[in-house]
Amino acid sequence: MIIPTEPIGSIPRPPELVAAWAERLAGRISAEQLHQIVDEALQDTIRRFEETGSPVITDGEQAKPSFATYPLEGLSNLAPDGVVIPFADLHTRQLPRLSAGPFRYGAYAAQYLVAAKRLTSLPVKQAVISASALSLLYGSAIPGYSREAFLSDLVDEAATDIRRALEQGADSVQIDFTEARLSLKLDPSGGLLESFIALNNRVLERFPVQDRSRIGVHTCPGGDRDATHSADVDYNGLLPVLFRLQVGRFYVQLASEKDPQSVLEIIRGHLQSNQKVFVGVIDPLDPAVETPRQVRDRILLAARYVPPTQLGSTDDCGFAPFADDTSTSRDTAFHKIRARIIGTQLAAEQI
Repeated sequence: MIIPTEPIGSIPRPPELVAAWAERLAGRISAEQLHQIVDEALQDTIRRFEETGSPVITDGEQAKPSFATYPLEGLSNLAPDGVVIPFADLHTRQLPRLSAGPFRYGAYAAQYLVAAKRLTSLPVKQAVISASALSLLYGSAIPGYSREAFLSDLVDEAATDIRRALEQGADSVQIDFTEARLSLKLDPSGGLLESFIALNNRVLERFPVQDRSRIGVHTCPGGDRDATHSADVDYNGLLPVLFRLQVGRFYVQLASEKDPQSVLEIIRGHLQSNQKVFVGVIDPLDPAVETPRQVRDRILLAARYVPPTQLGSTDDCGFAPFADDTSTSRDTAFHKIRARIIGTQLAAEQI
């Protein structure tokens, strides 16, 4: 393809896997029983991804409890009363709180990558959670474990997460940074966002330039149960700062924006020559399946602002970033992905 196209990450889990996650959390089935159902869902996800004609796929995050909390699996030094994230429809998600140090990952994303690569010959991209999102785990002071010590450990672990995925053959590694836009809602001054950018760059500085060309960052206003947490925050406060991240790829939610042209103007003003931007052309929160022509037109619009050699297409967000999200069906997700692929081909023929 002249124009690369990639998914963001998550695919809605089949009903039996959604149920199994709930049963596992309640302690009614074993980890082995859950893993068996995960494996079946993963095989089906890979098969259906291949059938779409997608040049790059993901594992659909079938084995993750959520896009944000997979590193916390099995950890015993967590309390349940962490940061609460409210969504526009008034439902919330709550992170745990670190109760004691040191901080270590309980799971690394490379394990999901290895499982997916066994099932396909296609390139597989791997999503990881940002260090800045996990920095929210540290609430009040922890005796004997300073915030500075926590951040140092966090940077080490986040870098290890990315490095292991690259070493295991990820086509690219995508850092999920949905809290970026939310940070401007929490702190309109931009101070929190600046701290997030600085922390993530501490991780990225661990990698040589050639590796950073395979590392990207995804930004969106959150997407969970067909609701967002920060769509009311203007991109103008985020994007100029976002492009200071030391990555080669940016995956930017755009299909659901009310004024995509103004967003593209900001991108044109800040995209650097060594960076690619994958614009969102599919809205996972909209139950209507986009047509290939709609996708084509969205890409052609973006090509008026972004050089085609630096342009790609993607979905606005993952389709089910949390394991219990049933707001979108698997069939709808794959129909939308297929429309993105065909529409991107149509656009490439006209550019």
